[in-house]
Amino acid sequence: MATLVKPQKNLTEGPILPQIIKFSIPLIATSVLHLLFNTADTLVVGRWGGATPAECEIALAAVGSCGAISNLLVNLFNGLSVGAGVAVAHDVGAERYEEVEKTVHTSILLSIICGIFIGLIGVIFAPTLLTWMGIEPSLLEQASLYMRAYFCGIPAGLLYNYCAAILRSTGNTTQPLIFLSVAGVVNVIFNLIMVLGFNSGALGVGVATAASQIVSAIMILIYMLKTDGPCKFDPKKIKFHADKLKKILAIGIPTGLQSSLFSISNVIIMGAIHSFGNTAIVAGNTAASNLEGYVYVVMNSISTSALTFTGQHVGAKKSKRLKKVILWHTLLVVVLGLLVGSLMFVFGRPLIGFFAPDNPAAVDAGMIRVGIFAFAHFLCGAMEVGCCIMRGFGKSMTPTIVSLIGSCLLRIAWINLIFYPFFSDNIRVIFYSYPITWFLTAAVHFVCVVAEYRKFKKSTLLQA
Repeated sequence: MATLVKPQKNLTEGPILPQIIKFSIPLIATSVLHLLFNTADTLVVGRWGGATPAECEIALAAVGSCGAISNLLVNLFNGLSVGAGVAVAHDVGAERYEEVEKTVHTSILLSIICGIFIGLIGVIFAPTLLTWMGIEPSLLEQASLYMRAYFCGIPAGLLYNYCAAILRSTGNTTQPLIFLSVAGVVNVIFNLIMVLGFNSGALGVGVATAASQIVSAIMILIYMLKTDGPCKFDPKKIKFHADKLKKILAIGIPTGLQSSLFSISNVIIMGAIHSFGNTAIVAGNTAASNLEGYVYVVMNSISTSALTFTGQHVGAKKSKRLKKVILWHTLLVVVLGLLVGSLMFVFGRPLIGFFAPDNPAAVDAGMIRVGIFAFAHFLCGAMEVGCCIMRGFGKSMTPTIVSLIGSCLLRIAWINLIFYPFFSDNIRVIFYSYPITWFLTAAVHFVCVVAEYRKFKKSTLLQA
């Protein structure tokens, strides 16, 4: 039987908290670097994307306006990588290493097909999609250029994400960090070359992002070509294995739908922000969203850890340890969310000023959002951890339904039934929808986690 390559780790044995910390630190670093891609885009274009502050503001707002609609298109297919990760984690926990190889080749083929499809959609229909979102006409040209360049890199981006999910599920969080570090350097260099050297504005940062995605995909694929064991990629073996594809789709489609539904609500919220007809508000919101992204990715890394640890323990049928895994991840995400959120609040104004220099109106608008989100983001982390634990159990439809109702439909209802009719001149009311829906959704997720854990514990006792 094949054995997994180093640095694969057996996460079902040994001290739990040190393992979680050791596993999560590279994840956090990787996520922060990934977010730096977007931050580099935003920072460069916000400071040097035009000849005047007004032109820089338009370029910054154009880049920020693409995020919601881009995520709407990409997240559905990125969700399938979660299905691949859970399938691998279950087989690793059960020591079915020969099954991992089947998932690897099924996942890579799936990522290639999905990446080409969604890349073409984004490139061809970028102006139409942005117009549907209600983007201001002054932003449409630059936003379309950025979005088209960005989607040229999506096939490579999906390939990297699927391969990285597989490696992480075997306990390997180091290699994805290394590959993304190199790609991050490429992204920053290309940003400066395209914007400062060629005066290409939003288009330039889109090209830089696409180039960095291609670099990260090439590096991770070379690693998987050269490695030994079940995570090795052999082009001659690439094909769909029906049982693996079925499991990936069963977990990944609801996950992708959930992410896309989140994006739908964010598109609607972005439309509400555009309803003020003020590019300074859009620019400030873009800068604040980038700062909040760092809080989110720290907590999301803990959620990814919870997914992998839960998946391996479910595969190994270790219910007693799994209870501790659930408790530790929940505690960690709350503590880290409050800590990083507090730092964001303290340093928010000068940091937003980096993105929008000489634009106090944009800074003030960004701080409205920061003031509301900073001390509530831990609720988002708790929601994500509860959702990922359920997926680690192999249950994907339940958290999708909960998230659809709690964080999507309620948020859309808030905008249409509360903001527009009664508070259309108060942007704070838009942002209040987030902490309220985070809390409600997290509470229901953990009710489901408790019920699923009890079922799992009972089944393991019966099998024993």
